[in-house]
Amino acid sequence: MVTNLSNVFIVILTAAISAIVSGPLMIRLAQRLHLVDMPGSATHKKHQVETPIAGGLVILVSLMITLGILRLQLSSEVRGILLGTLVMMLWGLIDDRSNLRASHKIFGQLLAALIVIGFGVQVHITKIDWLDLLITLFWFIGITNAFNFVDSMDGLAVGLAGIASAFFMMVTLDSAQPELAFLSAAFLGTMIGCFFYNAPPARMFLGDSGSLALGFGLAAIGIAYTPAQAGLPQAVSWFVPILVLGVPIFDMVLVVVSRLRKRKPIYRASMDHVYHRLVRFGFKPNRAVAAMQVTAIILGLIAFIALDMDILVANIFFLVVVLIALVILFMFEKYLSEDQSSPP
Repeated sequence: MVTNLSNVFIVILTAAISAIVSGPLMIRLAQRLHLVDMPGSATHKKHQVETPIAGGLVILVSLMITLGILRLQLSSEVRGILLGTLVMMLWGLIDDRSNLRASHKIFGQLLAALIVIGFGVQVHITKIDWLDLLITLFWFIGITNAFNFVDSMDGLAVGLAGIASAFFMMVTLDSAQPELAFLSAAFLGTMIGCFFYNAPPARMFLGDSGSLALGFGLAAIGIAYTPAQAGLPQAVSWFVPILVLGVPIFDMVLVVVSRLRKRKPIYRASMDHVYHRLVRFGFKPNRAVAAMQVTAIILGLIAFIALDMDILVANIFFLVVVLIALVILFMFEKYLSEDQSSPP
């Protein structure tokens, strides 16, 4: 399949228009299904009015319309990713309605991951089958929950997902994987449309159905990205998905470390995310969101630039980024925890 930028832009435009047009209908449908987030129902919720949880529905409809109108030819891997994302979205809808236990959430994520693995989307890093399977499942569950965790402010998760989709689109074009580039473009366009309704003050929330579907879909794209077929060595490209999804990963690691250290349940919502800590540091809410999204763009640029580096230099560069992230994590946990309003 020959891919050029005009084709990719058509996918982005179609998905964006589909999301914008379907948004009001899905918001009404969410209200009819009683999929609404009540204000003040928890300390971490700051919205003042009932807000429909329609993000997952908009994502589903936008992707279906885009793929249907453009009649894109999809590889088996991409069909598997779409099926797994659909399962994840539907499981999230059940969670939005019934507030599933953490074990039930993980079961749904494992089910969706196994479906995608059945279509051949799996890491092959160690060449040891059982170990590669564990790494694949860990990645799926980790990234899926990372987007669920980072969805702590209007427009934040949607923006991060759009940025990640844009970089995945570029690197998959570079790796001669047109079907994956089209899927990434469809996610990007959908996020552009969703942002219209999720930007503060949000007219709809992603909910678990939206955030889990986004995290799962992007996790799958990260695994399916195989630049070796375009001559790029795996020794350089292996960390590209980690950097592209670096901000949600950092937020999740910070939250997990903080809650384990304080002996709090990991899945109990609290105001200990990167966004909340930036606000306590003195950032205005919109500046805190912008800071996280700009960081995501910088990490994506680093990932793309690293592809042209020598193998050793690229891996050292990645190690430096990881060390900087660990230092920032330490500072956030020491000086910007929930019981501290500002650094000393």
